[in-house]
Amino acid sequence: MATHNLAVILKNPSSDAEFLLLKQTPPPKFGEDQYDSYVDSDLWDLPSTLLNLQHDHSHSGIVIQGAQSSHNIDLTKFDVQLALTGVLEKLGLKVNDVGEWSLFKYVEEAEFGPGFPVNTVFIMGKLLDGNQNCQGQCKWMSTESCLTWLLEVKPCSDRVGPLVVLALINDSLQSAARTLPPTLRYQEYPPGVVILPLQSKTRKPFLTTNLVIFAPKQVSDTVGDCSFVAHGDALIVDPGCRHEYHEELKQIVACLPEKLIVFVTHHHLDHVEGLSIIQKCNPNATLLAHENTMRRIRKGDWSLGYTSVSGEEDILVGGHRLTVIFAPGHTDSHMALLDVSTNSLIVGDHCVGQGSAALDITSGGNMTEYFQTSYKFLELSPHTLIPMHGRVNLWPKNMLCGYLKNRRSREESILKAIENGAATLFDIVANVYSGVDRSLWTAAASNVRLHVDHLDRQKKLPKRFHKTWVPFFLRWTCAYVSSRIQFKCPKLKISSLLITGTVIGIAGYSLGKKACFHLSETGKGA
Repeated sequence: MATHNLAVILKNPSSDAEFLLLKQTPPPKFGEDQYDSYVDSDLWDLPSTLLNLQHDHSHSGIVIQGAQSSHNIDLTKFDVQLALTGVLEKLGLKVNDVGEWSLFKYVEEAEFGPGFPVNTVFIMGKLLDGNQNCQGQCKWMSTESCLTWLLEVKPCSDRVGPLVVLALINDSLQSAARTLPPTLRYQEYPPGVVILPLQSKTRKPFLTTNLVIFAPKQVSDTVGDCSFVAHGDALIVDPGCRHEYHEELKQIVACLPEKLIVFVTHHHLDHVEGLSIIQKCNPNATLLAHENTMRRIRKGDWSLGYTSVSGEEDILVGGHRLTVIFAPGHTDSHMALLDVSTNSLIVGDHCVGQGSAALDITSGGNMTEYFQTSYKFLELSPHTLIPMHGRVNLWPKNMLCGYLKNRRSREESILKAIENGAATLFDIVANVYSGVDRSLWTAAASNVRLHVDHLDRQKKLPKRFHKTWVPFFLRWTCAYVSSRIQFKCPKLKISSLLITGTVIGIAGYSLGKKACFHLSETGKGA
């Protein structure tokens, strides 16, 4: 299953090398200056819209040359006329302003999740003479000018979107993605940055971890430059695929140059489970990670040497410079990576494609540091955010501000609960997460505890508030057992329930000390 978009390539009648781009509409503002003051630069891309299925099976009045011979998609099932009319209206044009249409390309999206992939139908047409004047929300661009915008990025400069790259640029470049096994679906955006979602032991709603690959074709002649912490001809980030997909990872590593750099953002299993395969396939690979991360990675996953990084180091991959960013919050040793030439920021689990990532309290997760890292990312003014779960985000500042706003909103809910009489961690969780299954309250409590610690550092908590774990687990055990008596197991003996509750409480307490919470909350800030 997949949803579909229609993207339009309109050629300039005066210059066959140029096509029309539309300024993309940014997400809504927040209505608060502290967030709205951060503005993403303008994004230009091919005009597109949702392509819906036909409901009445009527024939479209628009003829798409080459559509009938396509084996990948049957356009007769879709309402192409409605979609095309809508796209042209965005440009101030009508269907009769364009000559004949032809099917240019059909691209199936990789399964980033959550939800279905979004496949794109690209059709091409040429404006008739006299209709090429455009202004305001449209502009004529060539592939060369788009590449300049994409690869010679300046902070806060205008940006080119992924549809242009997917349709018109990637095929003209000697990309490393061309050497990958043809059965693997990936996205290459910006050019030279390959993002390949692989099945991993992550938490719902996601099923995959993005393997990010850099493999520029040009080889740098600055191998002896000691200012770089590592040199290589290719780099991969977070090989975290499950054991069942290690064969695919072997094939990927085999396609890459031997002088390989492996960068790990943090130690969670869904980011490092494939390390053992890399060291078997390429024992000469260089691993880069924070010292605390390496202490938490199992010896069976990586037993070779490594280079410790702590932030601000530069990595040279072919002709590309990437900068290591210390980004604590999710864990105390969480790292990010900035591709300098494209100004693309790989954010690890600081952000995810949908919802917000919970912080790992057992590995030094810290809400104060999370806020600080978010502001650090904002100051970098990245053109794209690349999370390790979900799709690339094209509005980085808006996304980061949304995270900050949601987390502040959660803290306001916590303070309100305290004002209404909550005196313990359990009281807050019971109030804020009242609609959530109580079996999930232990995980929620870790997030609340981090918010409470952040509020405490700001001197916003009353002295009477108790934030210790033991009372929480004792009360949670009673509440959990009580709910099971009432709704699921009324015939169980009390002694059995007390034993069960005690075991759950002890396990929960141990979990709060040792386990690795790595959650994504959909639809609301954590």
